[in-house]
Amino acid sequence: MQGGKSTALLQRRHNLLSIGKNVMVMTCSFDDRYGIGKVTSRIGPQCDAALYTAETVFELNDTFAEADELFIDEAQFLSPAQVHQIHKNLSTKEGMRVSCFGLRSDFQGNSFPGAATLLTLADELHEISTLCRCGAKATMNQRIASDGAPIRNGDVIEIGGDSRYRPVCSKCFY
Repeated sequence: MQGGKSTALLQRRHNLLSIGKNVMVMTCSFDDRYGIGKVTSRIGPQCDAALYTAETVFELNDTFAEADELFIDEAQFLSPAQVHQIHKNLSTKEGMRVSCFGLRSDFQGNSFPGAATLLTLADELHEISTLCRCGAKATMNQRIASDGAPIRNGDVIEIGGDSRYRPVCSKCFY
């Protein structure tokens, strides 16, 4: 949360497009914070993105064949099976690089299943960090009520922005 993942994705996309690379961007179909099919940074930049759903099969076909780079935003929502498909079918394609941007854990401190699989299979890991309101490194995501009080229970997936979630350190999380 608020670490700049989407900003980093958009900057890398811009750099690659400027040297003539074919970049495909995907995001989950139910993230509608800034419009469906959009990857948007809090600081303004955005781009259109293809959508993935729970039913999306990631295999080398016409959808992915021309891409030099595939960026997947909100990758924590991929299923473990989809992560395995991406790893086997796309990241091994000659000339294609796949980069996934997402959270490691949910608001209860548990791993997202897709994120755990990504962490296991990734060739490289790049942590994008941010700060807790106390100034310490934020390592957790805290769901909050309208009055700012932490919410500890509820559905794991609830799309929301800064008014619904905040990055916190472990001390402030507990």
